[in-house]
Amino acid sequence: MKRLIAAALLMVFVSPVATPAWADQQIGSVSTNFRLVGPNDKVVVQRLEDPKIPNVECYASFAQTGGLAGGIGVATDPSQFALSCIAAGPVILPANLPQKEEVAAISASFLFKHFILTRMVDPDKHALVYLLISTKILHGSPANAVSAVPVSGAGNSDKP
Repeated sequence: MKRLIAAALLMVFVSPVATPAWADQQIGSVSTNFRLVGPNDKVVVQRLEDPKIPNVECYASFAQTGGLAGGIGVATDPSQFALSCIAAGPVILPANLPQKEEVAAISASFLFKHFILTRMVDPDKHALVYLLISTKILHGSPANAVSAVPVSGAGNSDKP
């Protein structure tokens, strides 16, 4: 048991998702279930801006558990989310952009669960593909959402 706890703590402090690379901003939320004690359950909308790709913005919506556990930050949120990404201007890829990169994480529980956003490059269709998944330290989840943004701009006619 001690090894399991030590491994969990190590994953939290060493994991690349422990420090999000994206600037994010909560846009708003809508209450979905009244709770007598603690905050209500809700759906939250959060904007994530890719620091390596100017003009790409993703909007993630996800369920957030309320109640007493949610109020003190120890509830585990369900793996229910959606993703939509847009180009807010010309999308020009920087040199040496990795083919696949984890770029953001949203905490869905105190220590053990995150929603991870990964950026992938589709060179055939000149697009960036963003994949949002749910993950746990011990057991993963097949829950996922995907969105794509076309690449534009000068210098991108041969490949993104």
